[in-house]
Amino acid sequence: MGQTLTGLLTSVRAIAGRPGTPAQSRPGGGPDQALLAALRLCGDHLSALAAAGPLTDARRTRLIASIGALTTACSTPGADAFDALLRTGQQALDSGGEAEARLALALADEATALRARSKGAWRLRGNALDALGRGEEAITAYERHLALQQNTAASRDVERRIATLRAAGDRIDEALTLFRAGADTGADTGADTRADTEASGAAARLSRRLPAAEARAAFTGLVRLRTAEHGAGDPAVRRLAALYAEHRRLSDRDPVADPLLGGAEPIGVPGLRRLVAGRTVCLVADTPRTAEQEQRPGSPLAALIEGYDLVVRCDEARHTAPAARTDLHACTLRGDTPWKGPRWDRRAGARLVFGDPLPHWRLALRSRLVPGAQDRVGDATLRRPLHDPALLGEEAGAGPASTAYTVLRLLDFLGTPARVDLIGFEGPAALSPREREWVGTRTANTDDTAVRITLR
Repeated sequence: MGQTLTGLLTSVRAIAGRPGTPAQSRPGGGPDQALLAALRLCGDHLSALAAAGPLTDARRTRLIASIGALTTACSTPGADAFDALLRTGQQALDSGGEAEARLALALADEATALRARSKGAWRLRGNALDALGRGEEAITAYERHLALQQNTAASRDVERRIATLRAAGDRIDEALTLFRAGADTGADTGADTRADTEASGAAARLSRRLPAAEARAAFTGLVRLRTAEHGAGDPAVRRLAALYAEHRRLSDRDPVADPLLGGAEPIGVPGLRRLVAGRTVCLVADTPRTAEQEQRPGSPLAALIEGYDLVVRCDEARHTAPAARTDLHACTLRGDTPWKGPRWDRRAGARLVFGDPLPHWRLALRSRLVPGAQDRVGDATLRRPLHDPALLGEEAGAGPASTAYTVLRLLDFLGTPARVDLIGFEGPAALSPREREWVGTRTANTDDTAVRITLR
């Protein structure tokens, strides 16, 4: 990676110039100056990474690859590098560091200079400002994005984030109003203590326009000083502490619009065992061939699938019809930020989400479950069946498992279904060699006509 990083940095400098110097002019024109400025910013970041030593973070490695793609786009005549610029900014954000968030903001600024009406550029700017704790500025950028966004469904998460940021700011405003009311009362009674002076200083520093970390520190100081002065039992102090708690909660995560998820019930291992007990189950692969045959009226495959008690589908559907019957949907969280994936809005009787670590799993459920889209949701006891000592308890060194394999192993462990079939798991949907070997040792019947493998 050292030579690759050095070579990429050399290419970036050759195209965009060094910091503080203009790029060399090119006959017949070249990349827009805003693109060249963005590329110089990427070069500065690469230089800092090279100085920091060997790279061990996969997320930063992916960022370097994105910068490489942007460099290629900028050096290719006629290429549109704008999308590569946005992808690089998003990858910088996904890397998670403060320096990367600042890079994402700088790239977003160049993107909005290039295309002032790009909804993607304004959303990137809002996300970067949000990551840096600059909530009020993020709201302004998010609102520009919403003004340009025509797809209201795609805007809901931005609308929720704006509401969260505003609610956090409102808690600060109310806390300041509460403090001023108490200070006025103290002035009327002639009270003037050192604690009052310190609290006044903390209140003077507190503002909804402060970066999140500074606002949190000032808010913490105000609550601490007020509590020391008046005691935790004082009504105004209790209200101030409640506002502080709400502000911290809003700073940590967005509120869930419907915490009960439309009445969905949590389901654990005992509940899932009862759900599948004595029933015939089929796992249907999401392939073009299977989807086409399933949608064809009167097709043998459609009739076959309809004859099962439980139809299971896995992960994001790319070919299956939106209205296709799904009694149980299972998906596996992947990547560094699995909570940012598409929302699970396809209707399913029950939904199982496999993932680790626990905080990522919880955040993904909060972010991606859609109220009313499922009647039951798998609880934390079902989030890692392969490696949970209470279930299969396998070592984690065997590599990532497909969702279908995880479901098969879980159903086999439960031992209560009357029958389990795989339908369509050939070609692109085929399981890995290790998974096929496990299936092969338990296969009771193979039906080549229906591409069906009977396990039980």
